Amino acid sequence: MDKVIVVGGGAAGMMAAIQAARCGARVVLIEKNEKLGKKLFITGKGRCNLTNACDLPDLFTSIVSNPKFLYSAIYSFSNDNVIDFFEELGVKTKVERGNRVFPVSDKSSDVIRALEKECRRLGIEILLHTAVKEILVEESTKAVTGVRLANQTKIKSSKVILATGGVSYPRTGSDISGMRLAKAHNIVTLRPGLIGMVTKENTKRLQGLSCHICKMTITTEKSGGKKLFEESGEILFTHFGVSGPIILTASSLVGDCIQKYGSLSLHVDFKPWLTEEELDRDLLECFQQRQNADIKKVLGALLPDRLVVSVLEQCGISLTQKANSISRDMRKDICKKIKDLVFTITRLHNMEEAIITRGGIDVKEINPSTMESRVTKGLFLAGEMIDVDALTGGYNLQIAWSTGYLAGVSAAENEFAHK
Repeated sequence: MDKVIVVGGGAAGMMAAIQAARCGARVVLIEKNEKLGKKLFITGKGRCNLTNACDLPDLFTSIVSNPKFLYSAIYSFSNDNVIDFFEELGVKTKVERGNRVFPVSDKSSDVIRALEKECRRLGIEILLHTAVKEILVEESTKAVTGVRLANQTKIKSSKVILATGGVSYPRTGSDISGMRLAKAHNIVTLRPGLIGMVTKENTKRLQGLSCHICKMTITTEKSGGKKLFEESGEILFTHFGVSGPIILTASSLVGDCIQKYGSLSLHVDFKPWLTEEELDRDLLECFQQRQNADIKKVLGALLPDRLVVSVLEQCGISLTQKANSISRDMRKDICKKIKDLVFTITRLHNMEEAIITRGGIDVKEINPSTMESRVTKGLFLAGEMIDVDALTGGYNLQIAWSTGYLAGVSAAENEFAHK
């Protein structure tokens, strides 16, 4: 009897293997790392944000690239199905802020362990430390005939599921070699997604500073430019620029615009709950109460010290200037900077540090109802290697589970249909 070969032991690959086996197929799961789920282990800062418990319309809204392509996959295996699946495997879940779903234990290792246990219960043959060198294809029919391993061993099969992931976090084994296995397919340009942004301004002084309630706006120019993104939330300053939840979200939505415009302007409002007039009144009161104090110390009552330095530098005001010497115009300028401190975004941070890979196998070359390649018969594709991606919040893992599920079921059904 023929078998289904799954290449890649990450989230999508393990799900595909489990579903194919549950449908009655013999399954071989091949992983080049020493263990399964290596990238899954670090997702959600090690807590594993399994999915998002939002309504399905909101889920599709959170998918950035090719959401319509994913209709069949997600409706076949929805976020509710994901939660039920893991509950059945003994992984109790909980819903946190933003409808993020985590294991109650807060341990990604529990998720991986449950998936591995199910693989072994189903009799799935797991080959670790095993790299696939080539997908074997019959030239005349353009149909899969198996795989060739790095040690030249051939494993025959008419059904292969490719789920080797993207190219971010290469230390987990993600690299371009997986996508090269689908050599007959067009690869949409690979870019980093959910990643920090590099600024022209030196932010080393601010490194590690987290501002929890900010309003961030990204425009095409410093002032009067086209507004590309606006959201309130947390910003984290780094040695290279900015990161944090809303920056990660923005990176996937406006990242491609950086190349188009050369650079973008990041406007940060550190007091979004105050109007400029209200902030000015607060400043005036502080100045009147501490007239003989250095302006740096006075502003320290309103902002973190390191941020005060950046504000005053952009205003051209000495840190040691006394509060009683600050003119009305200077005070107004300080208010403007606190409400609109501008940084120049020059690029996204390095692909190696990206949470996800954007781009990948062109969805036009994949049947969305089965995840089978339109180019190579018997080849199914799933997970991050496809040109689909979403915002942070569990949506990308949902894509992995859903596409893995559909690929596994389709490969198994396809196999039995041809017997």
